[in-house]
Amino acid sequence: MVSTGSTTEVYTVINPATARAVTDVPLASVEQTDVAIERAHEAFVSWRAVAPGERAALLRRFASVVDDHVEELAELEVRNAGHTWGNARWEAGNVRDCLNYYSGAPERLFGRQIPVAGGTDVTFHEPIGVVGIIVPWNFPMPIAGWGFAPALAAGNTVVLKPAELTPLTAIRLGELALEAGLPEHVLTIIPGHGSVVGERFVTHPLVRKVCFTGSTEVGKKVMAGCADQVKRVTLELGGKSSNIVFADADIDAAAASAPYAVFDNAGQDCCARSRILVERSAYDEFLAKLEPAVLGMRVLDPADESSEMGPLISARQQGVVQGYLDEVDVAFAGATPGGDGFWVPPSVVTVDDPAARIWREEVFGPVVAVMPFDTEAEAVELANDSEYGLSGSIFTNDLGRGLRVARGVQSGNLSVNSHSAVRYWTPFGGYKQSGLGRELGPDAPMAFTEEKNVFIAH
Repeated sequence: MVSTGSTTEVYTVINPATARAVTDVPLASVEQTDVAIERAHEAFVSWRAVAPGERAALLRRFASVVDDHVEELAELEVRNAGHTWGNARWEAGNVRDCLNYYSGAPERLFGRQIPVAGGTDVTFHEPIGVVGIIVPWNFPMPIAGWGFAPALAAGNTVVLKPAELTPLTAIRLGELALEAGLPEHVLTIIPGHGSVVGERFVTHPLVRKVCFTGSTEVGKKVMAGCADQVKRVTLELGGKSSNIVFADADIDAAAASAPYAVFDNAGQDCCARSRILVERSAYDEFLAKLEPAVLGMRVLDPADESSEMGPLISARQQGVVQGYLDEVDVAFAGATPGGDGFWVPPSVVTVDDPAARIWREEVFGPVVAVMPFDTEAEAVELANDSEYGLSGSIFTNDLGRGLRVARGVQSGNLSVNSHSAVRYWTPFGGYKQSGLGRELGPDAPMAFTEEKNVFIAH
């Protein structure tokens, strides 16, 4: 973590399940952010020169150290972010897995030899320099790893700003990187306000790329700021994804799985399938089977390892989500443990009007809207009637239909008879206002390089 020096401002981290303080974290100033960026720029000179095999070995060692601390990291996330133990363990393991996966990249950053007249033409993939990564509060660990693992593998140095609400696992990962042997200033964690640290990533000329995950509104500002220096940017933004259920699908399986596709992490997931479209002939049956699946979800303090859904991250977010619910009639909802935590029950509303606010806007909470449709073409049209295009699911036993609808829906990550959206070895990103560029997958390190072309005359 960057030295906070004389900084006097601190942020009190709150456990969202209890609304009680966990710890205080010092926040960096603009001046301290500048120092951290300059040190990362200095470290870049030697880090990019590390032999590919040695850089790969350091990343594998980092992965091993993370693996040794999975339980510790998970416990931090349960307390800091209100994640369930199952989710938190997966998230820490995902950081480990991303590091292992991208440890293969340094020795495989292949260029090409291109046939030309009069000589030999070759290309090289060279690291771009300091990469600024701005991480959201909903999935602090994996989204950090999705950025820093391929960036480091490609030979860049990284400055990373965690969300003010959830800085604890990022700070610990920065410490574990040093323990694993990564040189100082190669991966720097800088807690601070987005308007201070995040904005400086955008405006500082030594930061050559910004990776931002967060709201579409803020993402647009990041993109506009980066344009001033023609700075590279990757954006992973909002979503309002559809879960399309056709009458020929296994309705039991579709109804049983639907709550977990939207209520995971209390709905604080840009991939949440928060719009369910059901073919009209199966609509009543689906709703009848969805209700017990929702009511049966175990919404408990995440300290209980059997919890399937925890609280919202903050009182502010709780108020935002409750505001949506206050506008509509809730068809049915689950229960919460109550107390001082930031709880909203998993809630289902039925919608007939595709212009309804709860149908169009990203609620980012445990709320799902259900609407009937009559034809395949109407289902695709309704799914596409959104400014977002991040994820989605299609349930049908007709393989041809599944492929047709998947090709027709304007979204970056689709699953047929599944809600799987993210694997570190496949590309992830959105259409339209859900983002720009792709993360993860085999090509991710290339997004942190410049391609250089060299012609040698014969």
